Amino acid sequence: MVETDSPTVPGASLRIVFFGTPAFAVPSLEALIGSRHTAVAVVSQPDRPKGRGQQLQPTPTKVVALAHGVPVLQPAKIRDEAFLRQIRDLHADLGVVVAFGRILPDALLAIPRLGMINVHASVLPRYRGAAPIQRAVLAGDAETGVTIMRVETELDAGPMFSIARVPIPPDATSGDMETVLAVIGARHLLPVVDDLAAGRAVETPQDHTRATHAAKITKDEGAIDWNAPADVVHNRVRGLQPWPLAWTRVGSDRLLLRRTRPVASPDEQFTNAPAGTVVRATGDELIVACGDGTALEILELQPEGRRTMTAREFFAGRAIPVGTRVTS
Repeated sequence: MVETDSPTVPGASLRIVFFGTPAFAVPSLEALIGSRHTAVAVVSQPDRPKGRGQQLQPTPTKVVALAHGVPVLQPAKIRDEAFLRQIRDLHADLGVVVAFGRILPDALLAIPRLGMINVHASVLPRYRGAAPIQRAVLAGDAETGVTIMRVETELDAGPMFSIARVPIPPDATSGDMETVLAVIGARHLLPVVDDLAAGRAVETPQDHTRATHAAKITKDEGAIDWNAPADVVHNRVRGLQPWPLAWTRVGSDRLLLRRTRPVASPDEQFTNAPAGTVVRATGDELIVACGDGTALEILELQPEGRRTMTAREFFAGRAIPVGTRVTS
């Protein structure tokens, strides 16, 4: 298994069926389309209604595929025999899966002659599951990465072809890291595909005893617990962007927190205040006491139904007296 960039080398051209739906999958799809390999079809989840008008919007991978003349399949059920027959008729050598959003059945995995590989946004075996990027940011991890692995029946448990590691900056959001990892995943995908085409790919089993699970993010996770230390609250704010966003209440008003930072050296006024108490609210500063004698500065917030604003902009429309308690 390699952990560094590998050069693309000449070899056979593979027929590839691509499984992916959101924007995270787009760089990998574009890399395949631009390579010597042939994307014979893109399989995406069905289009969903979005926006105020709830009009059907094509998925990001569908937009790219159609722009390049690649056929798109959007099955309602991937276990249906009619869909499996469509995949067999493609005579694909390899399946590539990037954030498809569904568990692939054994009958589907068995169709491409070289099997299927996945671009997974964590350093496996850590963070198997639906939300590896968000869970890494929520945990305050210093690094994350991308693993190219073989798809097997057990979730994200297949042997690995390559790993790429990147740091997580202390203020990076999950959205920021998704953008970075999407590009890195695309960069490391093609060397693995080339190695499979040339018959020299090396697979390294995962250490299953070290596996952790990255459960799907739920809307309920947005409520802030001000009894937690400031760095934990800060990680929640950045980890839950772009969705579902961390929030708190001032009275009956719900405020979404967009950007925060732990106060480096909180003074005695902050450390003695009960957690969840506003300890400074003037000028550009909105600071809330947290657990363990720490404090968090709220740099940008969004009153529900309004735009994102700085603390100063927020104060222009509403005063928050020192001593106000914020709640979840």
